Amino acid sequence: MNKIPSIVVIGSLNIDIVVEADRPPQMGETVSGSQVHFIPGGKGSNQAVAAARLGARTAMIGAVGGDPFGAELLQSLKREGIDTSAVKTVSGTHTGVASILLSQGDNQIIVVAGANGHCTPADIDRHQELVRQADAVLLQLEIPLETVQYAAQTAKRLGKAVVLNPAPARPLPDDLLSHVDVLIPNETELYLLAEADERTELVDAMRRLQDKGVRTIVTTLGAKGAAYLTEDGAFGRVPGHKVDVVDTTGAGDAFNAGFAFALATGETVPAAVAFAVKVGALAVTRLGAHAGMPTLAQVQEFAAE
Repeated sequence: MNKIPSIVVIGSLNIDIVVEADRPPQMGETVSGSQVHFIPGGKGSNQAVAAARLGARTAMIGAVGGDPFGAELLQSLKREGIDTSAVKTVSGTHTGVASILLSQGDNQIIVVAGANGHCTPADIDRHQELVRQADAVLLQLEIPLETVQYAAQTAKRLGKAVVLNPAPARPLPDDLLSHVDVLIPNETELYLLAEADERTELVDAMRRLQDKGVRTIVTTLGAKGAAYLTEDGAFGRVPGHKVDVVDTTGAGDAFNAGFAFALATGETVPAAVAFAVKVGALAVTRLGAHAGMPTLAQVQEFAAE
């Protein structure tokens, strides 16, 4: 990984309001929490920070509200060396918020889009030069779908690798999928997009997505690692790593950024998946999505153990 890749992340910026409790409440029940944290987050923001920590030249396209949360998010990205020139501030609208319940290392999340809903295709046009300069474009689904679709089309027209993390889970048009080079769903997202149930073999569900035009599919499997199906039909699995889990909030985002980083440096799909599994494993060992993102040196040290 001698090349320094350039990655543009187009997506959401949220403030994560993280409440820690021994267990989640049942419907209609109140339980006592132990701590609350206000942490920069959002899938787009998390992936941008993860890419920057690994050493990529990283730019973010998105939107925040004209409030203190928005100002803090911009500052947190700038501290990571991320180009925020394409993150607009929308006055009169609140910054996106994720309410996260953290219990015994696992989480439940409710997201309110706020300013993320104001990220439009016009923003992609306005900052097309950033896309032109990138090796890879990383997308998620916490901004309007029309913007995601337009961004994928624009990136493909400019000859860039398009990596889509289809989260939160929702059906997607074939026209979007056909502009995606690498789709990175979790198992829930995979079966939804493939219109299959869990009795369907993993590889068969992934093949269904290839039939829709996706070139390569990488499915994250949590603690079990990940599986991949390459453009030429090669299927494989990469096992997970045993680590002390503190907070799983940013694990998927770390994986996505790790994969995009490795792919943009010229790694093969199997090698990029193996690298991404390590990045995701390290990300769960600290509280907070941004705080947990490892550096390239930390990933290399972990790989050497």
